[in-house]
Amino acid sequence: MVKNSFFTLLMLTGLSCQVFGQTGGKGLEGSWQGTLEAGGAKLRLALTVTKSDAGYAGKIDSLDQGSTIPIDVIAVNGEAVRLELKAVNGVFDGTLNGDRTELVGKFSQGGEPLPLTFKRGEPTAATTPAAPPTPQKPFSVPVDVQIPVPPTAFKAAGKTHLVYELHINNFSREEWTLTRVEVSGGSQPTLARLEGDDLAGRMVRPGAPPATGSQRMVIGGGTRAIVYSWVTLDGPSPVPSSLKHRLTFKVATWPEELTLDISGIAVGAKPILISPPMSGDNWLAANGPANSSGHRRAMIPVEGGAHIAQRFAIDWVQLWPEGGTFKGDRLDNKNYRCYGVEALAVADGVVVAVKDGIPENIPGANSRAVPITLETVGGNHVILDLGNGRYAFYAHLQPGKIPVKAGDKVKRGQPVGLVGNSGNSTEPHLHFHISDANSPLGSDGLPYAFPSFELQGKGWGWKPTAPNSPTEKRINEMPLENDVVRFPSKR
Repeated sequence: MVKNSFFTLLMLTGLSCQVFGQTGGKGLEGSWQGTLEAGGAKLRLALTVTKSDAGYAGKIDSLDQGSTIPIDVIAVNGEAVRLELKAVNGVFDGTLNGDRTELVGKFSQGGEPLPLTFKRGEPTAATTPAAPPTPQKPFSVPVDVQIPVPPTAFKAAGKTHLVYELHINNFSREEWTLTRVEVSGGSQPTLARLEGDDLAGRMVRPGAPPATGSQRMVIGGGTRAIVYSWVTLDGPSPVPSSLKHRLTFKVATWPEELTLDISGIAVGAKPILISPPMSGDNWLAANGPANSSGHRRAMIPVEGGAHIAQRFAIDWVQLWPEGGTFKGDRLDNKNYRCYGVEALAVADGVVVAVKDGIPENIPGANSRAVPITLETVGGNHVILDLGNGRYAFYAHLQPGKIPVKAGDKVKRGQPVGLVGNSGNSTEPHLHFHISDANSPLGSDGLPYAFPSFELQGKGWGWKPTAPNSPTEKRINEMPLENDVVRFPSKR
């Protein structure tokens, strides 16, 4: 291969250097056109030569490529003409005909010379560069879509809900934008349609720089995005046995949107039915089930896997009738209403893990008695194996007040500890969730239901308007974020 090929270097533009010509016979100055052919390719060339007292000067324009190559040396000896183009390491040797209308010769760059003939003509403007080629439709949408934990339908607020995550991995080098997600299943053609701000608010891109608005829907080459899906079925609609998804994408190299259909996502229909983890009234479901709650979005990589153990977790705090969680000095754990309340076994089971001996925190946003690690994040805690791959997790218990040990069998309603303020906790409360493995964070949260409870109200600071405020009875449901509920008294 010849180094510095004329065909490749003719694409250089903006070259400038002083050009020296040698004096010689008359008649070379003016405009010339020619075509250089090699390997089936053709380049239309325009030769321009001027003459002054200093001699000849000139340039060659590639009309098809819109580029210019200066001529460094122009030597004319009678009819013989030599042009040297140092930028491309090229030389043209030719001969003028008798009436000076044609210049016939050969062009070389150290290899086999190529025939090249210039004919005199008027100056020709460089042609407009050719339009870029028509974009080609991508062979397929280059993404891998996974739903690591298929949904199990559960009831809350009188409706049925399906909660899960779409993991979308972009296998290309280009940015792809997810513009729409449509969910269907069963007899309903569309269960949910996500787009615009609604879709952007449900998407995260692990490890990517923070983004706002529609930029959250852009999935960079070789990166992952997660869509936090929460589908609520309308009215008495039956629970579909499986879900279908249509994902719509846009990529800059193709003008039209492209779709991808994903089917066969199985739906579980029976969440585990458990008893409440404590008894009494005025219990507020802080950080409870909601698509934007802190627990819902707490995806944590543990031992090589990303999990959401807290997908349906609740931080249970108890309100005084006046609406607060404490009375008096807020820095004293004993002033919080839930402090010391018994945490109860939600079903018959086996104790598979106990953590004790972690000192309690002073209440406060940044007050921790010990460094927070995977070992201490749950503080003093108990894990019960309820069977069939269901594990109940009780966190932030008081130290030295756990009456069970690993291997113990417990009965429904049996105390397993006292509510405290240990581990990653800002004030006394009971963190409770159900997951699929014996690990506080290296597992995936599963929905559950209580046989019955009374919905008293909603929100921090809630307080009854009268001693016997009306309540709503809920059957086989799970409370949602910030619901205030009353559980049956301990039997």
